[in-house]
Amino acid sequence: MNPLLQNFNTPPFSKITNEDYKPAIKKGIEIAKAEIDAIVNNTAAPTFENTTVALDFSGEKLNKITSIFFNLNSAETNDEIQKIAQEVSPWLSEFSNDITLNEALFKRVKTVFDAKDSLDLSTEQSMLLDKQYKSFARNGANLKEDDKTELRKIDAELSKLSLKFGENVLAETNAFEMHLTNENDVAGLPDSAKEAAKQVAKEKNKEGYIFTLDYPSYIPFLTYADNRELRKKMAIAAGKKGFQNNEFNNEQIVLDIVNLRQKRANLLGYKTHAHFVLEERMAETPENVIDFSNNLLEKAKPAALKEFENLEKYAKKLDGIDQLQKWDGAYYSEKLKKELFDLDQEILKPYFKLENVIEGVFTIANRLFDLQFEEIHSIDKYHEDVKTYNVTDANGNFVSYFYADFHPRKGKRNGAWMTSYKSQQIKKGINERPQVSIVCNFTKPVLSSDKVPTETKPSLLTFNEVTTLFHEFGHALHGMLANTTYNSLSGTSVSWDFVELPSQILENWCYEKEALELFAKHYETGEVIPMKYVEKIKESASFHEGMQTLRQLSFGLLDMKWHGQDPSTIKSIKEFENVAFADTKLYPDVTENVMSTAFSHIFQGGYSSGYYSYKWAEVLDADAFEYFLEKGIFNKEVATKFKENVLSKGGTEKPMELYKRFRGKEPKPDALLKRAGLL
Repeated sequence: MNPLLQNFNTPPFSKITNEDYKPAIKKGIEIAKAEIDAIVNNTAAPTFENTTVALDFSGEKLNKITSIFFNLNSAETNDEIQKIAQEVSPWLSEFSNDITLNEALFKRVKTVFDAKDSLDLSTEQSMLLDKQYKSFARNGANLKEDDKTELRKIDAELSKLSLKFGENVLAETNAFEMHLTNENDVAGLPDSAKEAAKQVAKEKNKEGYIFTLDYPSYIPFLTYADNRELRKKMAIAAGKKGFQNNEFNNEQIVLDIVNLRQKRANLLGYKTHAHFVLEERMAETPENVIDFSNNLLEKAKPAALKEFENLEKYAKKLDGIDQLQKWDGAYYSEKLKKELFDLDQEILKPYFKLENVIEGVFTIANRLFDLQFEEIHSIDKYHEDVKTYNVTDANGNFVSYFYADFHPRKGKRNGAWMTSYKSQQIKKGINERPQVSIVCNFTKPVLSSDKVPTETKPSLLTFNEVTTLFHEFGHALHGMLANTTYNSLSGTSVSWDFVELPSQILENWCYEKEALELFAKHYETGEVIPMKYVEKIKESASFHEGMQTLRQLSFGLLDMKWHGQDPSTIKSIKEFENVAFADTKLYPDVTENVMSTAFSHIFQGGYSSGYYSYKWAEVLDADAFEYFLEKGIFNKEVATKFKENVLSKGGTEKPMELYKRFRGKEPKPDALLKRAGLL
């Protein structure tokens, strides 16, 4: 029997083989289709229960199977699993299209939606109906037949163009290499960067060093290389990706993409692509995003200009440079930062033994939200490295299962993320609790050669890894403390520009003395981390924050300029960008460079009309944490308000309403500006 098709509570990892996935996913789709058919063929008139709720609970079997499969494809994959992923992904997207384009199903959803005002629905029920209806309408379900055909044509064209855009950027990145054989040309670079460049040259059967436009090669070169002319060569090459007179030119592709997006938005009844996207975000309208950005810009610009002026003076004093150029910024910033802070990450690591940090984050969760974590060995796991915990509340009631997978290995992708195997929901009167997981890539414990081979040197984290652990654990709390009726509104199922609040706010505890004293203890002596180190960490975190903020805002405003107005009259990308960047410009313009032709976030990734959300989430987290600072970082009253209005509510109400109920007012950027030293 296929273990994935049995009834199970927690995933039966040890019983699953790769052969089980395809038949299970196929069967899961069949079951889900039958559930949809049952809704469509129901002879009773459409009601909230027999249509809206039935649709939300459909596909449960399939979701359980695919969550196991795709989570393992990220955390414990192999060639075979990756091959299966290529095969099953089209099945799943076809199934998803079958639902959104199912006219009979949409007709039932629309009937319930149109009767909404007479149904006496709760806020959560109303939100479910609203989201469900929009998921059809925003994909063209309301359009006339020929307009639907047009929409599909636009979507197919857009997906081809964004693929082509990405292929061109990759081709341009790969086409450039800088081959150096003179040792003087690599002066200033750290050994690790030189080793890597040597390795690239060796692979190409060349002597010396080869530097490329890949970030691990490009960033260190611009940050450390003493040779200014070579930094210039690298920077200009990076800035003209997709903007050269060759087969990889992206100019026309950019114009085609923005015009097709505009056409699509108009077809669906929206003024611009930004109006379409933002309707489903916390920001709601392009005007709100532009006001938000300009407000931050007004505060950050004076600081950025001052920082830039100081950096220019520093470069002049050091090397007699009169005019700071784009290829000088990272180089002189790094030198100045080292001079000012002299902070060595290696000194900090002994205070951050992984086990202590885990214990610390659990203690903080206990003091804030009354959660208890007990390691258990009674549930199945997919790798021996994975730790499993039973999470309970103050009264000993079961809250969640928690999986934690901390160390890198072959078959695990880079980075860190939170995910879940089962969302919380209330079904047939039973509150089904979630199963949440975090996956990270922290240094493994090492066998120390100078001692008895059985003794190990524990996993010691960099400070950056500590904040990463807290960040992912913040997402995990959002999943664990979920308490909603419908799983599609549960936990982290919230709008794009709100989801980072629980994760980013938790990082703040890493900088507070009261919290650090709980876990930042030297792994050999037990000594608590000296506060002078913590102060240095805090100070260096806001170094050149004005310039950083200006840079982030410039990208977000460029995104809005492309997508928040009718782009049909734009002919020259270079001229368009010069106008868009006028208010955020620090460095002199470089004639042969533009940004848009390689701005993959908005032309290839999912960030079109959404780049602002990086800064938006920072404003929320700084404003929210300021409330804790006012009342005490372990204040029960504030923590309970955060738990009840943010962590447990998922996407059941508009995020701004939830935020205001927690904070008592709308978020203001002042807390972020203060934290960044910009006030």
